[in-house]
Amino acid sequence: MNTDTRKVIHENQIMSSPEQTHTWTFLSNHAQALLCIARDPEVRIRDIAQVVGITERAAQRIVADLIATEYVDRERIGRRNHYRLNGDVKMRHAAQADLRISELLDAFS
Repeated sequence: MNTDTRKVIHENQIMSSPEQTHTWTFLSNHAQALLCIARDPEVRIRDIAQVVGITERAAQRIVADLIATEYVDRERIGRRNHYRLNGDVKMRHAAQADLRISELLDAFS
């Protein structure tokens, strides 16, 4: 692969033929948000949205999903939320169902 091709792949995230400009990343927005919380348990929704590249409302929904599925606990301290990760919860996809979420977090820390 020449340098120009690598540049196009990197800049545009094109991973199929040039006439199809689908973009994708290896980690879902949920995983990205989980990693933000792992890095900073007092992270604001606004900051999660900015890092992940989504709206604040989308970040709120994702954090609510993570709380509902018990990957994350939330505690209100004053005017801020404090998050705690539950590393023993298993991953949701059948292909990784035997892995705990802490194993994913360990891989990215």
